[in-house]
Amino acid sequence: MIPLVMVLLFAGIAGGSYLALQQYGSPAHTGTCTASGLGTSHRYSTDRAANAALISAVAVDRGLPPRAASIALATAYQESQLRNLDHGDRDSIGLFQQRPSQDWGTVEQISDPIYSTNAFYDVLEKIDGYESADINDVAQRVQRSGHPEAYRDHETEGRLYASALTGQSGANLVCTLDPVDATVSPEQVRSELARQFPRLTGSERVGTTLADAGGTAPQLPVDAGATALVIDPQGDTGLGWALANWAVARAADDGVVQVSYQGRVWDRSLRGEDANSWSSVEGGDADRVVVLVSGS
Repeated sequence: MIPLVMVLLFAGIAGGSYLALQQYGSPAHTGTCTASGLGTSHRYSTDRAANAALISAVAVDRGLPPRAASIALATAYQESQLRNLDHGDRDSIGLFQQRPSQDWGTVEQISDPIYSTNAFYDVLEKIDGYESADINDVAQRVQRSGHPEAYRDHETEGRLYASALTGQSGANLVCTLDPVDATVSPEQVRSELARQFPRLTGSERVGTTLADAGGTAPQLPVDAGATALVIDPQGDTGLGWALANWAVARAADDGVVQVSYQGRVWDRSLRGEDANSWSSVEGGDADRVVVLVSGS
């Protein structure tokens, strides 16, 4: 029989641990991003979230409907678990495990996630009615997989991340990340934005400027640099949210510490319950996406 004092001791330790995790966040969730909706949520590691953001960015840049991104995300997770693999079944490689022998392109081309994603959408757009057809069936028509029903297992998460990363569900995507241990230039985010949204940035439907962080951000974290990247969606709120969630999904790679838009803010330093959603905030340049990166 366990003495009462031991029971009380274990209870105190458990209670204290629970409160600490609620306040400071679970270490198990650090390095992950979460999208919510449809009465549920789904968590990805940051490398998967960044690839999901790229796949969705290409859809947005091409002017495709959110359904296209849902199909592509469900497909890529089934094929590679959203990782740009250099191997696979027979000669399959990349995010979508496309095969050079099936005329998807060369090994070098397919190894480029932007090329492979565009190649997927090129075929998808030729399928009549894909916008409303069954996601699994459409994915199979594109991929011609030996496991024709497998894409269905990832339909829900594909829809969640597509909704967030195409701007349909507003302030949705959140990431729990360690502090940045280096100074980063906002030009890094700007360069990646131009690479993943070449049509929108090239036509200036999406504008970018560098500005004083203190004058454009609603609040200034202590670890933020003095210069903000300001992304202008030209009044298109859905596009603005696509860009804002994209910046959060890229935060681990680009040293992003804060993203704000439309009176909402994602802050890298938050933990526990505070980290589960974007906060409401006043001030700053609310009509443009303001991205702050780590600086001295």
